[in-house]
Amino acid sequence: MFGFLKPAPEKPMLPEAQIDPTYRRLRWQVFFGIFFGYAAYYFVRSNFDLAQKGLIEAGMYTKTELGIIGIAPGLSYGLSKFFMAAISDRSNPKMFLPFGLALSGLCMTLMGLIPWATSGILIMFVILFINGWFQGMGWPPCGRTMVHWWSKKERGTIVSIWNTAHNLGGMMPAVLVGIASSIYAANHPEVAKVTFGHVWQEALYYPGIAAMVAAVIIFFVMKDTPQSCGLPPIEKYKNDYPEDYDEKTYEHNLSTKDIFITYVLKNRLLWYIAIANVFVYLIRYGILKWSPVYLGEVKHFDIKGTASAYAIYEFAAIPGTLLCGWVSDKVFKGKRGLTGFVFMVLVTIAVVVFWLNPATPQEELAQYANLPWYKNPYQLTDFIMMTTIGFLIYGPVMLIGLHALELAPKKAAGTSAGFTGLFGYLGGTVAASAVIGWAADTYGWDGGFYIMVGGSVLACVLMLITMIEEGKHKAKIAREDRYGN
Repeated sequence: MFGFLKPAPEKPMLPEAQIDPTYRRLRWQVFFGIFFGYAAYYFVRSNFDLAQKGLIEAGMYTKTELGIIGIAPGLSYGLSKFFMAAISDRSNPKMFLPFGLALSGLCMTLMGLIPWATSGILIMFVILFINGWFQGMGWPPCGRTMVHWWSKKERGTIVSIWNTAHNLGGMMPAVLVGIASSIYAANHPEVAKVTFGHVWQEALYYPGIAAMVAAVIIFFVMKDTPQSCGLPPIEKYKNDYPEDYDEKTYEHNLSTKDIFITYVLKNRLLWYIAIANVFVYLIRYGILKWSPVYLGEVKHFDIKGTASAYAIYEFAAIPGTLLCGWVSDKVFKGKRGLTGFVFMVLVTIAVVVFWLNPATPQEELAQYANLPWYKNPYQLTDFIMMTTIGFLIYGPVMLIGLHALELAPKKAAGTSAGFTGLFGYLGGTVAASAVIGWAADTYGWDGGFYIMVGGSVLACVLMLITMIEEGKHKAKIAREDRYGN
């Protein structure tokens, strides 16, 4: 392990009277660090999607070419989230989290400011691949932090709240593009209508600069484990021990072999949710990545309408994710698979409605040309469907991550979650980028939606299988507890 990434050493235990107030204060501080730190990762995760429309308008690339380029971040992120998680599980999140964020922000800043960085398919692929690798340094230290600072009974709620960070962060590129378009319009009064073709570079480097600034702040906020602050393990502090708790396994670093082989590759239920994650991510990123292009080309949205729809997709996920966590804990009593199945059925319906809702007829375009999207009933329906899909899809995303954290000891939690991410990004986002882009170019947008709807149906089936296997898994634990085996 590189010296500056090594875990912070344990400190002598604080006096008993200081433990509770210190724990309370530091948990708020650490949560601020992982919440806003991970939100900042999303400043530079999907901002390239907003630049795509401008690259097409400028005649620089086709949808198929952008689909090929778009493979890079999903491919590298999936690999990085898995392999960097093994490093993160043995690193100090105070260093690991902001380090990756600063490097990712630097990639996007260079891409927006230096012309050669967007001069060809290969160079763009390489830069986005590198950026995706740095992006993989975000989730693992956050997962590691949550399992060290919050006990199992608290974790469902805290993960649900934290999971909304990427939606908050995901809205920021659209907000920054809106600011960039306003600045451009003020400086170029001769331009009657600002489009993505005018501000695609700002869509890259505005979020990049913001991410680098955030990295500095997060460094000063983050902490490593409670023990590194003179506090007891969270299980002892909350008197909340997992059924299979073993101090040697849970409180001491594991070997790479134990993490990968014993707690990940031999975990059958983890394999089920990882495969389900492929199709959940296909929908999540299929809509997110291509909606700016689809809404502009097919549904006649202007830049403000497109940016608004893109932002609301992320914003709607915040209450949707919180509701999903509450339903999972309170209504379905911790049955993550059942909750995910219900939400994915609703997602499938919403995607179909979004697809089949007609575009504004040609003979009515002039009537709505100077009106905002919310006064156009066709575009209003699309906006509502984007809101609905965003509200629903991030619940299953959160549940799969939470489930993965719960299926391994906390010293292997990041790798466990990284394993599901490996499938989601290598399978789901690659298909969302390349396959949907190719299908839209070759067969029109109907071809792209056939793939998304089919993937959504498969996600429902796999969530159903997960639900069944989850029931078997819990029944097995109950039998072992009952008979002491």
